Amino acid sequence: MSHRSKIPKPAAKPIKRTPVAEISPEQQIVGALLLGKVRGYDPLRGMMRLPLEAPLAVGETIRVKGRQTDLTQRVERLKLRRRGGVGAAAGETVEIAVADQVRTGDAVYKVL
Repeated sequence: MSHRSKIPKPAAKPIKRTPVAEISPEQQIVGALLLGKVRGYDPLRGMMRLPLEAPLAVGETIRVKGRQTDLTQRVERLKLRRRGGVGAAAGETVEIAVADQVRTGDAVYKVL
């Protein structure tokens, strides 16, 4: 009979919040919930990669805002860990199908 000592679970990673200083005036939307900043875009698949600072689900409306970008759309397709899903929690990185080109660094908001 072996005695296993209880291994403590690793602490959850703290969610990295985007500092306000990193959001330019043309990217700001007053009253909207910041989901994070675009970390990549694949034009062949039409998917953007986004580390979430707040939860997001399929069916919700997002707005991607940047110097050359202003896109408002409903989340139709969301991938989490390379699999389709219906929602994701803060702290997870997701891929979201977008209707138009977005750029790395664009701010993404949840429109209520």
